[in-house]
Amino acid sequence: MPLVRIDDLPSHARLWTFAASRPLTTAEEQRLLETVDSFLADWAAHGVPLTCARQWRAEQFLFVAVEEEAAGVSGCSIDALIRSLKTLEREFELSLTDNGPVFYRDGTTIRRVSRVEFKNLAEVGSVGTDTVVYDNTIQTLGALRDGRWELPAGQSWHGDAFLREIGA
Repeated sequence: MPLVRIDDLPSHARLWTFAASRPLTTAEEQRLLETVDSFLADWAAHGVPLTCARQWRAEQFLFVAVEEEAAGVSGCSIDALIRSLKTLEREFELSLTDNGPVFYRDGTTIRRVSRVEFKNLAEVGSVGTDTVVYDNTIQTLGALRDGRWELPAGQSWHGDAFLREIGA
């Protein structure tokens, strides 16, 4: 039984964030979660089942977490997860595995822009240190639980990368 509830994993569990390029429909969300659950239920590294979990947030973000103390995740096992998600990318005609874009909140809407576009928005004052961003680079479940995923840009790497130079 390697697939568990995400709340049952320790804070040091390794975390991957997959951000959909657009919100999923209810049917797409159901298909995504069924596919991910099926994959995770059988996920193994070098034949050793991985204790793992997933969480879906804001119609757009998939978190996959793994307890690595019993069995570490291998490059091959991560590649298998990515291949599974790439199949869904083609089916849904969207991106789930592109780590390049910046995701930020504009009112109640989540926006996805390139890093160059985000920098341009910062330069014209459309985004600033108080703009809520999504740090999809966090690597542990503890970081997610501690609120380091959805936070003001001034408190994330986004502020260092895009806002400090222009004094935003």
